[in-house]
Amino acid sequence: MSTRGRILGTLAGAVGIAAAGGAVNLLRQQRSISRRAGEQIAFGSLRSEPITVVAEDGVPLHVEVDEVDHGAVGGGLLQRLRGAQPDVTVVFAHGYCLNLDCWHFQRAAYRNLVRSVYYDQRSHGRSGQSDREHSTFEQLGRDLKAVIDATAPDGPVVLVGHSMGGMTIVSLTEQFPELIGDKVVGVGLISTTAGGLDTGRMLLPMLPARLSGPMTRRAMRVLRPGHRMVDTFRRFGGAIATVATDRFAFGDEVPQGYVEFVDEMLSATPFEVVAEFFPHFASLDKFDCVEALGRVPTSIICGTTDKLTSIGHSRKLHSRIPGSRLLECEGAGHMVLLERHDHVNAELDQLITAATTGTSAR
Repeated sequence: MSTRGRILGTLAGAVGIAAAGGAVNLLRQQRSISRRAGEQIAFGSLRSEPITVVAEDGVPLHVEVDEVDHGAVGGGLLQRLRGAQPDVTVVFAHGYCLNLDCWHFQRAAYRNLVRSVYYDQRSHGRSGQSDREHSTFEQLGRDLKAVIDATAPDGPVVLVGHSMGGMTIVSLTEQFPELIGDKVVGVGLISTTAGGLDTGRMLLPMLPARLSGPMTRRAMRVLRPGHRMVDTFRRFGGAIATVATDRFAFGDEVPQGYVEFVDEMLSATPFEVVAEFFPHFASLDKFDCVEALGRVPTSIICGTTDKLTSIGHSRKLHSRIPGSRLLECEGAGHMVLLERHDHVNAELDQLITAATTGTSAR
């Protein structure tokens, strides 16, 4: 069954609208976006007209909104089934040293079905570069609020974050808890945590040698002033970097194109940016804030062989967020949103259904 078929079928059952069955069958025949279809679309080619959201400190954030064509087959069916205005908006926040293109399979699946917002975090992708003072999780949380305010000022939102993007959502929750259950009606946390990271693991795909703990932090302080030299080394050490990406981003064997895609995003992130954000991962400690997410449907997803934010972090989040769902993808790594995109999308289907119909996905 296609992703569109799954979510539309689930929605029809949730709200008891028999007429939706015909729409589901029609979509399966005419607008199927399956795993094969997603893989036939070139990575980085899914685009919509960009807009700029200016953060409170003046940094321009690159944002793309996939609107729903209500005149198309199946377009806006989610809105009609909910019987409410306006549409729900799903906002996707990407991880450290990635960009909005990492949501490739989710974007392919939800186009013209759910209004979706994708943005590059500050200093990443096509967004403007931050100064050191504002390269913090607190600022990332405020950036997310700015994106929500600009792109979904009226309707409800579901937030989905991967890795640092999940930490961004936790930061938003800490600073603006009143949004949870009011503006924010659902949350997806993928391969992430609220604290207790082993920061030594985080540089492995970006440096050729293993560094850990205090040694890593010392190395970052030494390397930061020479970030241009480090970037040069990374370019010349491409083969080593690709092997590291394969080893630490994925669990099982994946197509070579997946590895190259992730490696391109990592390599495109200047080491200066890596160094600016890196110290804040070690001090991250926000588990006391996540209980508020129990007010809304919350799905937690992680691969069991994630070497960067290990499965224990997701299990701890699950234990701290009342009523949350936990999907453990056996054998998958940190980039589970690519590696097991069909499983991730199925869980997001359940999350969006629960968040927008008031039914339980737990």
